[in-house]
Amino acid sequence: MIKKTSLAWTLAGTCVVPLLFSLAPIAAHAQTIVPPQPSGVLSLNAQASAEVPQDVVNITLFFEQEASDPSSLTNTLNQRADAALQKAKGVAGVTARTGSFSIFPSTDRDGRISAWRGRTEVVLESRDFAAASKLAGQMAPGMQVGNVQFSLSPEAQRTAEQKLTGQAIASFRQQAASSAQAFGYNSYSIREVNVGQSGLIQPRPMMMMNARAMSADAKAAPLPLEGGMSTVTVNVSGSVQMK
Repeated sequence: MIKKTSLAWTLAGTCVVPLLFSLAPIAAHAQTIVPPQPSGVLSLNAQASAEVPQDVVNITLFFEQEASDPSSLTNTLNQRADAALQKAKGVAGVTARTGSFSIFPSTDRDGRISAWRGRTEVVLESRDFAAASKLAGQMAPGMQVGNVQFSLSPEAQRTAEQKLTGQAIASFRQQAASSAQAFGYNSYSIREVNVGQSGLIQPRPMMMMNARAMSADAKAAPLPLEGGMSTVTVNVSGSVQMK
């Protein structure tokens, strides 16, 4: 019985140890295999930009009031905003929505509430600058103009991006051809390419307190509006195989 046990351990040792030694060189050899790096690969980046006229205007109108209690103040603010929204409904090409609404207390020297102040806003949005301007003037002196902001509509942005995409791709291909020739190659093939938009560069909104709007004589006077420009950019990046 003792000899059989000793023989079993001997056989096990003679089987396992050679197996370990035979696998180790293979594993080490596999780790040293490195795929060959492609040669003649060139990374490129092209860009096309354009200044596009802003075609949307947002006019923020506001009304501020002070009262002795918040309940009556809330009613006054709501009535003023509702009147402005109703007036805007009859103007074609102009949409109106409620803006911010706030009520806060005013305190005296002793920290006691002496009055309540509130503010309500109505925002006009339109692509018809003349119609929006006229409506903003007609809403005075009930509501004053506090902010005017111009922007680019999604439709105008997409139209500009479609045109710029073709220009950016053409620039990318031109760079690839000229670079391949400069490096002594006759042609090239595209390995990968990415086309993307880098977004818009919008100017900061124009803050204004229209003193005319507080004058009853200027009630129907239109608000002078002139939009600016937005920068639309398309990027094309990737790599080519020079041949």
